[in-house]
Amino acid sequence: MDRGVLCQAVALLLVVCSLGPTSLAETFYCDLQPVDSKVTYEMSQVSEGCVAQIPDATLEVHVLFLTFQGDVSELKLTLQTSKQGGIRPREVLLILSVNKSIFLKLQAPGIPLQLAYDPKLVIPEALDANTTQLPSFTTKDQLLNWATTKGPIASATELNDPETILLRLDQASSSPLCILEPQKAMGHTLEWSRKAYAPVRGCRLEGVAGHKEAHILRILPGPEAWPRTVTVKLELNCAWRDTDAAVLILQGPPYVSWLIDANHNMQIWTTGEYSLKIFPDRINSGFQLPNTTQGLLGEARRLNASVVASFVELPLTSDVSLKTHSCGSGLQPSPTPVEITTANKGCNQELLLTLIQPKCSSDGMTLVLKKDLISTLLCTITSLTFWDSSCQAEETEDEFVLSSGYSSCGMEVMENVVSNEVVIRLLSSSSPQRRKVQCINMDNLSLQLGLYLSPHFLQASNTIELGQQGFVQVSVSPSIPELKIQLESCQLNLGPDMEIVELIQGQEAKSSCVSLLSPSPSGDIRFSFLLRGYMVPMPTTGILSCSVTMHPRIRSLEVHKTVSMRLNIVSAGLPDKGLVLPAVLGITFGAFLIGALLTAALWYIYSHTRHPGKREPVVAVAAPASSESSSTNHSIGSTQSTPCSTSSMA
Repeated sequence: MDRGVLCQAVALLLVVCSLGPTSLAETFYCDLQPVDSKVTYEMSQVSEGCVAQIPDATLEVHVLFLTFQGDVSELKLTLQTSKQGGIRPREVLLILSVNKSIFLKLQAPGIPLQLAYDPKLVIPEALDANTTQLPSFTTKDQLLNWATTKGPIASATELNDPETILLRLDQASSSPLCILEPQKAMGHTLEWSRKAYAPVRGCRLEGVAGHKEAHILRILPGPEAWPRTVTVKLELNCAWRDTDAAVLILQGPPYVSWLIDANHNMQIWTTGEYSLKIFPDRINSGFQLPNTTQGLLGEARRLNASVVASFVELPLTSDVSLKTHSCGSGLQPSPTPVEITTANKGCNQELLLTLIQPKCSSDGMTLVLKKDLISTLLCTITSLTFWDSSCQAEETEDEFVLSSGYSSCGMEVMENVVSNEVVIRLLSSSSPQRRKVQCINMDNLSLQLGLYLSPHFLQASNTIELGQQGFVQVSVSPSIPELKIQLESCQLNLGPDMEIVELIQGQEAKSSCVSLLSPSPSGDIRFSFLLRGYMVPMPTTGILSCSVTMHPRIRSLEVHKTVSMRLNIVSAGLPDKGLVLPAVLGITFGAFLIGALLTAALWYIYSHTRHPGKREPVVAVAAPASSESSSTNHSIGSTQSTPCSTSSMA
């Protein structure tokens, strides 16, 4: 054979061999279009965030900067902490900074929580936490500086349009300080999901026969490459059970493994290791897969899939849930793109009901609904009544006002709890919306303030010594389980010549001499304080006063009350009924005089009871007559006698 012909044949053979399945797959046509499937996902990557380790703190601070697009949004926020073998978890201060109005559903089981927020923007539902109003700040740095005055910051996060947030209080960071970093992966500390659904696309693969469908999920790399597991839940609404009827293709960075929860049998093709939820301990090895859209579509074609029923690209995430409404064999791609956001049009009745929070007074119950909030929720109220439909709300230009005394409009009075039902009729609904509400009859409640001198709270006292620790208990009688009590502030007034001593302010201890204690078994509020040991002038009396907030746990606004008691103050170490300063000086002088007389008596007895033989003799020394200038010798214990002299002295 001619050498030139041989070379051409070899070259042609190499070209033909190079056209393997992968190359052919990458040249086919597949037009991805939006399909009728939904994907929700949770991720730990945030636009800005930080996590710090604070092992020795009694209170940890978490800050959430939340930006919302809509005028009114709904946020589900959950706090979790690991079980610590019976150890009470430390107190948490959660600070919410939001730019728009939100309805907050908060869950923090077993966590002693304080919540700081702007009540004009945050509307909590069934809140079981101590609350404080967040001051107004113009920058994030100002808010963070204020937060550090409350305690060390354990985490800070900025999120855009969140729908759900899971905040775990188990600190996994080794950093001692929380300094915001852009595009931060919060890891185990925080997971969240957006309000919008991710786009899901699909297409038909040309040249492949059959009904096999492919579901492709591609996870994009994140800023931090550390090992993690992505949980994938796939719900297919299909009748077939054939394993070869579908294939699940999961592609991600090399540090990602997969935990798969599917309601159908199917082929599984993944990068990295994977396991099934029903057999989580059985680890399966993955494969090398392309990291491009066209390459993954080609992989589906190579696996004999005729339809890509869903193709999703997501940022680095922890949980993904894909739900399809029909099998891919009936795929009918939409000719035009579909919006990602899926906000429901029409009245949001669930959020409207969260606005039902009546205000209770000694005269009755009042409910006020602002029309601007109602219109934001796209609702039109045609009727607002109590259970008794004859008790209609009064309508003004900007609000609805529904009010009644406790003896009419269907009010049910049981001991100190007054209950009723608010009925709302809407233009968009044929059936009325109902919400139970409660008020507490404050006229029959007694608020007590007690001072104790031991942490056992056994015997109350109205007297305290300077330098002594006092234990205070605030209680309500009779005890009502439906009533929630919060201690807002406490102070000790020692008189016009002394400064007022602030003990508690904004539900927080004002100094290291004040400690908030665990409630009593019946729920009474307790705290302790140490009274300064030296004051000028010394106070003899004081007024201890505390302000509390009370509100029912079901649908009602709070009521503020103040209770006070008079204290007698005595100097340290003196009896309760007290000795004044002249008496103290008299006792001191008497003790001194008795001590001096006793000392003199002991010396007298000592000097007159010594043995006679041991006494020293009295010696007299006479000066020589020949010399008047002679020196005179003295001896200790002797007497000197000098005779008179008539000679003249030179």
